[in-house]
Amino acid sequence: MIAMKRYTRVMPVAVALLISCGTAAAQDRWDWIVAPYVWAVDISTDLETPPPASAVVSRRLSFGDVVDKLDGAFQMHAEGQGEHFGLFADFTYLGLSQDATRRIFQADSDLDTRLFEAAAVWSPGGQRFTGTEVFAGLRYLDLDIASTITPTGPLGVPQFRVELDESFNDFMFGARYTWAFGGRWGLTLRADGSWGDTDGTWNTSIVANYRMKSGAWYFGYRYLDVDAQARSVSTDLVIKGPAIGYGFAF
Repeated sequence: MIAMKRYTRVMPVAVALLISCGTAAAQDRWDWIVAPYVWAVDISTDLETPPPASAVVSRRLSFGDVVDKLDGAFQMHAEGQGEHFGLFADFTYLGLSQDATRRIFQADSDLDTRLFEAAAVWSPGGQRFTGTEVFAGLRYLDLDIASTITPTGPLGVPQFRVELDESFNDFMFGARYTWAFGGRWGLTLRADGSWGDTDGTWNTSIVANYRMKSGAWYFGYRYLDVDAQARSVSTDLVIKGPAIGYGFAF
């Protein structure tokens, strides 16, 4: 119910973005790119419960660990652009599970993350997908993180569980700059932040592209840091790593 209330608060803004960009698209022909991609992530999470029974549970997973623990993954980027206005959407899903046995305890952890971004883009330059662009929109994050610690020693310590299962809606603002060089090459720097249900989410990326006849190859690096709190549990989630994909142009 809480997630639904948050969703309904931001829905009018999302509809306004789609209507404004749809109106602009009707006035001129847009260029579109649809790009499935792979984000080779390293993930770190810190869950903290408040006093008096405060505890911090930290997890670090490299890309090799992520592959071993992966339950499912899907990433997709779609973008359209006209003369001076555009629209993009990006979706990422990651599902991970990890079981670890130590000498005095056993730890079971699960992480399900759904990240959706949608934004309207203003491009003052004359060439599409090039130069300085600013954007504003929404970032939706659904986090389901749980970690259960089961002591196995002789002391009879009870099982302990820390979890966060919540959805967050933020207003997102950012900018990017794309250099075109060498005829086929381009380089895009992007930085943005979002605020609302989270205490602040920061995202940066650097992506190179190599244009082909029917689209372009994209490869780069992305860093995302989420600071959020819900139901007396605070979390710091960092997802970072290289990404590669192919954008189909039409």
